[in-house]
Amino acid sequence: MTLTINGESIPDDLLEQEFEGIKAHYERMGAMSCCGRDEEFRGYARENVTARVLINQEAERRFPDITAEEIEAALQRLIDAEGGRAAFFAHAGLAESEEPMVRREVAAGLRVDRLMTEVWGGATATGEAAGRAFYEAHLTDYLTTEEVHARHLFKQVEKVEDRETCYELMRNLRREARSGGDFSALALAHTDKEDKQVDLGFFRRGEFMEEFDLIVFSLEEGEVSPVFASHWGFHLVQLVARRAPEPRPFEAVKEDVLARLEVEHRSLTTRALVDRLKAAAVILAQDSPES
Repeated sequence: MTLTINGESIPDDLLEQEFEGIKAHYERMGAMSCCGRDEEFRGYARENVTARVLINQEAERRFPDITAEEIEAALQRLIDAEGGRAAFFAHAGLAESEEPMVRREVAAGLRVDRLMTEVWGGATATGEAAGRAFYEAHLTDYLTTEEVHARHLFKQVEKVEDRETCYELMRNLRREARSGGDFSALALAHTDKEDKQVDLGFFRRGEFMEEFDLIVFSLEEGEVSPVFASHWGFHLVQLVARRAPEPRPFEAVKEDVLARLEVEHRSLTTRALVDRLKAAAVILAQDSPES
């Protein structure tokens, strides 16, 4: 594929690198295997590269003059972040003789930074008032985690031959509890926990083993679970109460809301800029001649 954008020829290896990165991303997500979506991913690659080239071109048009002092300061920040000049060039996979090219790239980056700062605007677009409005419109994204309060009866099984006897005991205790017996008293009398802790209080999903969560969070308030097994023995659980998720106060999630709003604002305004640039651009894409 030969791609030309406003007279600028785009190297094939740049498109290929972008394609490989996109494909690897979807492979990590488990969203595809082998080559079934290659054409789709190549389309994404062309779109991404085109957007970056158009932004670079527009940045150079609007901000052609970047001073040597600005470039030097920006380059030095990059070198310091890597722990020194040698480490910077080694991490970039470049020889120090390629510094003029690096400086050109730094200048291009400074131009893009200026362009995007102008495009994104100031803090007014994502200030507190906008944050509160966004929070109110997306309350379900800022809910507390569901919690349950449960009581737990545990019997340890040390010998295989005791398994059936222990299971029958737990079934009888369950019948007694379901017939009105005091679950706490039954649990205290029969638990094999050394600390005798039968009241687990409120907890969230993930604080206990998965098979325990699957049972407990499926119960209704006051319900006694079936007898269920784990690696350690048999369990019986009574659900005491449930705390449904509810919206967290705005002040508690303010930073997250504003950060998310800023990301969405930047994404939308960047997309709008790219769309305007594409509408005015001359973009030629042709299949490369077969060798």
